[in-house]
Amino acid sequence: MRDCVADSSVLSTRFTADGSFSLHSDRFAEGFHSSGGALQEANSKFVLPAQLDRFPSGGCLRVLDVCFGLGYNTAALMAALPNAGGPSLECWGLELDRSPLRLALAEPRFIDLWPKHVVAALGAVATDGYWQDSLRQHSVQMLWGDARQQLQNLPKELQLDLILLDAFSPGKCPQLWSEEFLQSLASLLAPGGRLLTYCRAAAVRNSLRHAGLELRSLLPKAGEKSEWSSGTLALCSKDRDQTPPETGPGWCGLSVMEEEHLQTRAGVPYRDPSGTDLAASILKRRQQEQALTERPSTSAWQRKWKVH
Repeated sequence: MRDCVADSSVLSTRFTADGSFSLHSDRFAEGFHSSGGALQEANSKFVLPAQLDRFPSGGCLRVLDVCFGLGYNTAALMAALPNAGGPSLECWGLELDRSPLRLALAEPRFIDLWPKHVVAALGAVATDGYWQDSLRQHSVQMLWGDARQQLQNLPKELQLDLILLDAFSPGKCPQLWSEEFLQSLASLLAPGGRLLTYCRAAAVRNSLRHAGLELRSLLPKAGEKSEWSSGTLALCSKDRDQTPPETGPGWCGLSVMEEEHLQTRAGVPYRDPSGTDLAASILKRRQQEQALTERPSTSAWQRKWKVH
């Protein structure tokens, strides 16, 4: 999990269960990754459901990494691509703060996770904001600043195959989970494109559905049997003749329980009409809308399905 606003003075080092390096934000009282493992999370929630084998040799894979952070998601994706015979990669990163990536690159155990070309890419992005590998035909470009505004600086007419959305939780960083921001992201997806996130919040899923995307639920990994979902896959089905598949590697269709979750007060979206509001304003607006809605309570849904 990643935050939209970071501050190196309140970032603490963490090593997760799989031994991989991560950070914790004392300011927001949340970690950048689950305790189960930063590397495991990048692979299971972003790389696996992306199905990189869908992209043939000679093609181009276009990716947007929202909240680049320590660089795990882009690095794991790059490491999973074949050294030869795979697609070229054009990746853009959105990030407000340079500190998390710099702290990661100063940690030897983080460096040791990746092939040399991935380390080179992260280092160049940290210092210059751009990296290109003419041999592999890969490039990574960082857009530093508020992601809501930096979206406007992406290439015109860009159509993305993958969007990796890894901001901190909606309750802490609602700016990057608002209906307006999610609609902007959805509009960038190419037909068949996928938005991937660890977030399973009803408000976020409703906003993705309102943006015209098909929802799927990421399956909990082994050892997470008490969890009912480990995230969301949203598929762009526009201009396609067939419905996206209900199941795939690491994901399946939403259950009845999950569909009912969307109908509760938890499903009221975060709203940021101007694209410039502070977190407190967005949260207050949502609380007011929840107080007026006739949606059933989320606690009743929790009791029915024995969800804690």
